[in-house]
Amino acid sequence: MSRFTLLFALLVGSLSADDTTQLKVEVKTLGDKPIERASVIVDFVEGRSIVKMGKKNMTHWEIRTNQEGIAKLPTMPQGKVRVQVIAKSYQTFGQVYELDAPEKTLVIKLNPPQQQYSAHQ
Repeated sequence: MSRFTLLFALLVGSLSADDTTQLKVEVKTLGDKPIERASVIVDFVEGRSIVKMGKKNMTHWEIRTNQEGIAKLPTMPQGKVRVQVIAKSYQTFGQVYELDAPEKTLVIKLNPPQQQYSAHQ
């Protein structure tokens, strides 16, 4: 076996389906009630990238939650992702998470909006 063949076999073997995560995001109020139609935005920040010969890798996903407040995203490479959640009448949420398992569920609780105030009196 040539060095090239061995290197290629190692590369393909290291990029198996085990290096992906099925992500589910549950969006709730502080009182554990589901928030439907919340926008869930996921951006791939860094980590393992699956090599697809000639195909562009997806690094940005946008989806809305269902009536149960759940957003199921397509399978994505493991690594760090930035999750942002936007819902009407709630504060915007954003945080970076590490995806390192075949399945991951994130439970995100949104805060109600803060009262407006003025710095000028």
